[in-house]
Amino acid sequence: MATTILSPEGATAATAALGSLIRGHRLRIGLTQRELADLSTISVRAIRDLEKGKAQRPRTDTVRLIADALRLGPRARTALEDAVRRGGARHLPLERSAPPVPLHPLIERRAEAAVITEELRSGAERLITVVGLSGVGKTRLALEVAARLHDAGLPVLWHTAPGAVADCLPADDDPAAAPAADCAGFLHGDGPSDTVPPALTALLGDRAALLVLDGADTGRLDFQRLGRLLRELPGLRLLVTADTPWNVPGERLFLLAPLEAPAPTGTARPDAPATRFFLDRLRRVRPDIVPDDRALTDIAWLCHRLDGHPLALAAAASWLTVCDLPTLRGIVESDPAPLLDHLADGRSGSHLRESVGRTLAGLPAGHRSLITELCAAGRDEFLLEDVVRLTGLPLPHCGRTVRDLLVGGVIRSSTDGGRSAFRVLCVVRALASASAGAPAAGAPAPAGTAAA
Repeated sequence: MATTILSPEGATAATAALGSLIRGHRLRIGLTQRELADLSTISVRAIRDLEKGKAQRPRTDTVRLIADALRLGPRARTALEDAVRRGGARHLPLERSAPPVPLHPLIERRAEAAVITEELRSGAERLITVVGLSGVGKTRLALEVAARLHDAGLPVLWHTAPGAVADCLPADDDPAAAPAADCAGFLHGDGPSDTVPPALTALLGDRAALLVLDGADTGRLDFQRLGRLLRELPGLRLLVTADTPWNVPGERLFLLAPLEAPAPTGTARPDAPATRFFLDRLRRVRPDIVPDDRALTDIAWLCHRLDGHPLALAAAASWLTVCDLPTLRGIVESDPAPLLDHLADGRSGSHLRESVGRTLAGLPAGHRSLITELCAAGRDEFLLEDVVRLTGLPLPHCGRTVRDLLVGGVIRSSTDGGRSAFRVLCVVRALASASAGAPAAGAPAPAGTAAA
């Protein structure tokens, strides 16, 4: 994306020339600034700033509205547009702003990345919120999308929320770090004014760019400011990763489920997404373990039992430094809770426990009771009819409950039995059982078994 960067003096002169043109045309036809504002639907303040040369980067559509209100002819309109282009050449070199570098390769998720990338690139969606249980891979997916859009020419402004686990390496001397923080601060209600910071308008204008808010607390984001930001910066796209949706108009909710982990029946599939992920981690910790048929059978069982949850799989694989696959399988069968702590990184285990605990605590009381009953039943899967039977509530209400649990990431869809069934994630079962002071559920029932 090539841009012309004027010196500060040249940019100021170009903006001043634009202001003189607007003022001259306004006085020629005898309009006050208020009258021009009413005719153009542009604020008096914006027109005053334009005429005084204070507008840091005049927007093309703003000047077009003013030109229409002034009823300029082709020659005068062209002169005004040329002044806009000269003043608009103040773009900063955002081409260097790249997303952070991921710490791990992308395993699967290419289909999800392709969908989100195209929706943001085309502008079909301007706000996408990726939700899912902590550790499911939201940040890694956002990194892939950001990298693809950066390759397509979009500057990337990346902001990681304070306290979020940053599973990536930030770019050195990133020119977008400050404006990304400004955008995040504005959306969180920082500052006394609801006006988009002029520096952001000057920097981005109407150019296409991607803003990523990684690990955002959607409950703290200001929807009114979002609307203003998207109006003032018409080329901006926003990608949010969060535990819960923002639930605002225009939000495209993208539910990120764990990796596919089919039930191990017959010959184990080494190409299954969860199995591939586990094998990648296995090579890192135990390159001496040869994934023969017996090993693949154990791995497929582990992946299915841990529901293909990436962080749970990574934590389980770390335990292979102190045990073998059959022993690991035995631990998962008896009580998977200890395996949620990654041996090489205690912070990961703590983060997973705390995040899942917050997710469970944030559920409505009825939802938590349902999860408790489903875990106590000790069944591998449940159906929508089971929810109706356990709660005694109407089908539409139960349908919304199941959707809420899916969006919260505490359950996942399962098609092992060829029908629409659901599973409570193993990490949720483990923590729900531990918090209730009871041992984790025993060995699961055969795949496809639903509550009677």
